[in-house]
Amino acid sequence: MKYIIYIIAILFIGQHLNGQARYFDERYISTLSLLNPVIINPGATGLAGHHKITANYKNKWATFPGSPKSYFVSYDGPLVDRLGFGVLASADTNGSLETTKIQGALSYKIVSHNNIIGAGITGEYIDHSVSGDVLTNRYVDSGDGLILGRVDGNGFFDVSLGLYGIYDNTITYGISFPSLASSMISGDANDAFSREVGFIANIGYIYSPDNVDAIFEPSLIVKQLNNVPFHADINLLGRFADDRFRGGITYTVGGDERVGFILGGTFNALGLNYSYNASRHEFQTYNNGTHEFSVQIDISERASQKEKIDMENGLLPEQNLNSSN
Repeated sequence: MKYIIYIIAILFIGQHLNGQARYFDERYISTLSLLNPVIINPGATGLAGHHKITANYKNKWATFPGSPKSYFVSYDGPLVDRLGFGVLASADTNGSLETTKIQGALSYKIVSHNNIIGAGITGEYIDHSVSGDVLTNRYVDSGDGLILGRVDGNGFFDVSLGLYGIYDNTITYGISFPSLASSMISGDANDAFSREVGFIANIGYIYSPDNVDAIFEPSLIVKQLNNVPFHADINLLGRFADDRFRGGITYTVGGDERVGFILGGTFNALGLNYSYNASRHEFQTYNNGTHEFSVQIDISERASQKEKIDMENGLLPEQNLNSSN
């Protein structure tokens, strides 16, 4: 049965290649965006007020042949007062489908007495291609012109926008529009190319119980993405001992039903995080779920340790509370 599903997946990829020049968006979305919202929203770029480098690895449907795998390395931090800057490079594989992306981001921070919000924009070069190994697959016609064109790849330049904010130290909110504008810059001009406008919206609440060294953050992330059914992530994250330890649970409803957890910790300037997700659908019996790891290094010298912790927990520094636009 496992091999039958594998063959079906290959045939599905072939059909997808014939109909689209753009691939699925969901693979690029990280469960660990709860801890690093820059992944899904350019408005969060540099908003924490310190410089950080993040490396991330995600393996979806682990142990299944050709399972989707994603890698990225990113940097973001303050460039000058109120202006944030970030860069990201990523690679993604799904069977024979391959995607690489290079992204630059800028954001502007607006601060009022009880609110801080970042407005961000990204410019992205994205290349979709097919591995040359597909030409040796017995289920693929190696002389197919469309397949040969996909091996050469299609390049796009995309622009994404986002807003990300924290209100009154208790409410986090944001919305982003991935690839709001997209233009093909290389590849076969005859390829079918359509792009639906999608969005990722989030809202969360920060609760700090009295006399308890912990912060709890229930949140909701709603996603409508290109070639992906509408779905939402329901999350509960807990931070303990000034965020030295953290953990949470997440449940996805809509196009897919997944349940998972997050674990992590901060050791001086080093942050380590891990998440696991399992689907409630039958296909889960043929794989080992989704594993994701991230390593984050704080390279900032500008903010105090207390300010870093506050901003990562969605809290505003005192000097920002008393400033105006």
